[in-house]
Amino acid sequence: MKKADILSHLPYTKPFLFVDELDEIDENGVKGSYTFDPELDFYKGHFKDHPVTPGVILTETMAQIGLVCLGIYLSGNAEGGMPGHVMLTSTAIDFMKPVFPGEKVTVTAQKVYFRFKKLNCTVQMTNAAGEVVCKGTIAGMVTNKMNG
Repeated sequence: MKKADILSHLPYTKPFLFVDELDEIDENGVKGSYTFDPELDFYKGHFKDHPVTPGVILTETMAQIGLVCLGIYLSGNAEGGMPGHVMLTSTAIDFMKPVFPGEKVTVTAQKVYFRFKKLNCTVQMTNAAGEVVCKGTIAGMVTNKMNG
């Protein structure tokens, strides 16, 4: 499965698409990036006069790149099957540094396991300086359709 195919199967559109590009992807992991547009709505109120990307959005970015893209790749390559949808089931994320409007981040994920339609990954987000912004574990279920 090609990177462009994976991106075309993502179930998101702007303004809730947090994947600009996939740099690497294989059966063991994925690396991709996203630049946070300063005009995104959530910056208007988080925090007043000093906008910072909310942790839930950083988590979503890690989930889209590190879990959903990898899940689409793995399910699409399994016995020539069609790519499935990946539904987030759990996260455990530690936040180390803020991400400001206009910043580009890179997400790297390593598969811990993919069995019984459950994908578990370790994820890490870095900023343009290579500093770790946040890291942790994330898991999800691969399904054939969006409602389960």
